[in-house]
Amino acid sequence: MLKVQKPIKVLKFIFGMREMALVLVLLVIGVIMSVLSPVFLSRFNLRAILMALSVEAPIAVGMVILLVSGGLDLSVGSTLAFAGVAAGLSLNAGLPTAVSILIGLLAALGVGLANGLLVAKVGINPFITTLGMMTTIRGLLLVLAGGRAVLNLPRSFTVIGQGTLFGVQYPIFVMLIVVIVGDILMRNSRFFRQNYYIGGNEKAARLTGINVDLMKIFNFCLTAFLAGVAGLLITARFGSASVTVGSGLELKVITAAIIGGASLSGGEGSVFGAFLGALLMAVLANALNLMGVDVFWQTLVTGVILITAVVIDVVNERRKRGQQ
Repeated sequence: MLKVQKPIKVLKFIFGMREMALVLVLLVIGVIMSVLSPVFLSRFNLRAILMALSVEAPIAVGMVILLVSGGLDLSVGSTLAFAGVAAGLSLNAGLPTAVSILIGLLAALGVGLANGLLVAKVGINPFITTLGMMTTIRGLLLVLAGGRAVLNLPRSFTVIGQGTLFGVQYPIFVMLIVVIVGDILMRNSRFFRQNYYIGGNEKAARLTGINVDLMKIFNFCLTAFLAGVAGLLITARFGSASVTVGSGLELKVITAAIIGGASLSGGEGSVFGAFLGALLMAVLANALNLMGVDVFWQTLVTGVILITAVVIDVVNERRKRGQQ
């Protein structure tokens, strides 16, 4: 009898995991779409899904770390555009490619540092801080670029977004590295796992000796840096830096993280779960495109998914409190 019960408990544990549920949903969607559209499983279409994912997934890694620690960043879309425009303007000014890339990353880090200091040292709510930063950076972009896209970027820069290795674009490799490293660190690194204690109970975390302010600043800087990396990749991919790119991206990334198991209350979430959430969003968007669904309906679907994910998160939190 005990031998029978043990496998059953193992199966319940596996299928109770959010990640496993997402994998099953993705498999179901894949089967359905392969029947409805023979193009869905083609190499070209799968590559298109991964390229779209290569922008959102790295930022989702930073976002889930913030959510685990009880934070939030609504300025990632603006930060993405800021890094691209900063690098593009530097390239057009005649600076070397390596220096221009560094300037783009430093611009992104500057946004993250400002967010972190305002939240950790000044004590402003992350939602208000990053919402204000989102608008501020968008305005700054319009001033710097005169409201126009930055064009004529050199091949030495665009190759990082357009080049391939074994037939796979570089941004996909960057995405996979960020996700794999991020997941390993969140699961095994003592430094990163401090975020779970901070998100679970910030006061208790301070009493145990965790430098909460430093962790918050680091998390905002890391998220901004990853947004900067994504911004450079998408700028190089299209060969131009747009001041409007990344608009609405923050909601997609937050939705992906919550779908993957992160909680708005903090203390929960995983990088792999956020990646699966981002993959689900990318697959759904691609499926709607293949079925000819209007882009306006796609925006509606994204909003509905976000609301549903938040409702599930709230219900789970209430259930946990009731069990305590």
